[in-house]
Order: sequence, then C-alpha cells, then structure tokens
Amino acid sequence: MESRIKGKVALITGATSGIGRSCARELAKLGCNVIITGRRAGMLEAVKMEVEALGAKAYPIVMDVRHSDEVMNKINALPQEWADIEILVINAGLARGTEKVYEGRIEEFDEVIDTNVKGALYTIKAVVPQMVEKNLPGMVVTMGSVAGNFAYAGGAVYCASKAALRYIADGLRVDTMGTRIKVTNIEPGIVETGFSVVRYRGDEDKAKAVYTGIESLTPDDIAETVAYVCNLPENVQLPEVIMTPNKQADAFNKVYNK
Repeated sequence: MESRIKGKVALITGATSGIGRSCARELAKLGCNVIITGRRAGMLEAVKMEVEALGAKAYPIVMDVRHSDEVMNKINALPQEWADIEILVINAGLARGTEKVYEGRIEEFDEVIDTNVKGALYTIKAVVPQMVEKNLPGMVVTMGSVAGNFAYAGGAVYCASKAALRYIADGLRVDTMGTRIKVTNIEPGIVETGFSVVRYRGDEDKAKAVYTGIESLTPDDIAETVAYVCNLPENVQLPEVIMTPNKQADAFNKVYNK
C-alpha cells in the first residue's frame, strides 16, 4: 500500500496493549513516527521497541487520560520534533462489570465515563487546536463500538460511553468543517483483547468464555482499518466504520460454533 503518511507524527492513547499497540505497529509500517501513551511504563517501552524494529520512531508518554491537567501538560511539553501531531487515535477505553445498572458500583461508573468520554475530550482539547492553528491535514480516529448503537444487558454505562463518543466524533467533524481535519469513528464488534479481563475484574475464565466458540476480530484487524482510514487521500473522509466478525451481525446477534 502506498503511504501518504510517511514521516507524519501520530499520537495513540491506550497504546500499551490490544488495539492501541497494534495501531502503533500498523502506522509505523506506513512510516509514521508514533507518540504512544498509557499508564504502564514497561509495556510502553516494549511497544517502543516494536515500532523501532519497523524502522519508525516512538516517543512514550506515561499518562492517564482521566486527568485533564496531566494530559494537557504532557502533550504541551512534547519536544519540537514531536509537536506537529497530524494523526490522533483516541483508543484508551474500558468497561467494568456486568451488573444491572442499578446494581453497579459508583466508582466504576466514574472510571468508565472518566476514561471513555472525558479522557477523549481532554485529548481532543490538547491536540486538535494545534492541528487547526497550524493548518495541518489532521486525522482524528475515535475507537467506538457497536455497543454505542444499542444497549445490552449489563452494559448500560459502557454502551452510554460509546454512544457519547460517537456523538463527540460527529460533533468534532461538524466543528472542524472548513479545516483540513477529518474525523472517523471506528465501531468494532467483538475483538479478542484483554478488554474482558478488565470487565470481569481479572477473572480470566469468564473473560475467556466471551471468545470461546466464535472467531473474533483481532486487534490487528482493527489496526489495519485504522491505518487504511488514515492513509486515504486528503479529500476522502469516512465518518464511521462498523466492523464485526463474520458471525456477528450486531451488538446482540452472534453465532457460536457448536
């Protein structure tokens, strides 16, 4: 694939594992230099090594997107070499628990909303103004979910967070009309990552059962689509991309192998 983004700087949140880690590798394959952010320094260093092995540069930032001051300060303090961000992949996100919404834990409500919704807003606020000011051909990719289109049992808060992210992306697309910025919301179905381990609070047996009997999407599947969207000609914008495995029709309907 011809690279239109070789030499550009991309910033990826939630890059320590799963989809974010795969996005770092796929963009590096197209010649992007990547700023990788996350909460785990050791894992960021591992991703940095993977990116550099592909011939690109990586700049790790230990950062929790839930804290606005931390996001603003660390992005504003980037060295000049990394300051002109042209691709922003807002990927940091999580779910906690599967209880009915009225039985959920308040601290987990806060964690999900603070990460998935407010964290996205803080990152947009830190990065997009400089894209506009410098008239850069910017690309913003938000990592939504099919869960943002339909609520399901035990997922009200997570579904609400992804619905909010969808409308944040839509609103940002409207607000940046007349600039060189494009916005795409990627909405994956079931993807086999560490997501379910987090949702089930570390219960690996329950997490494994989510993916048993169905050929899920992989983080690389999503990352290849992100790279494709970022590499489109400047005059082409995909507002949203819905992705599911072949045996998943939507957030509810899946066919498991017998």
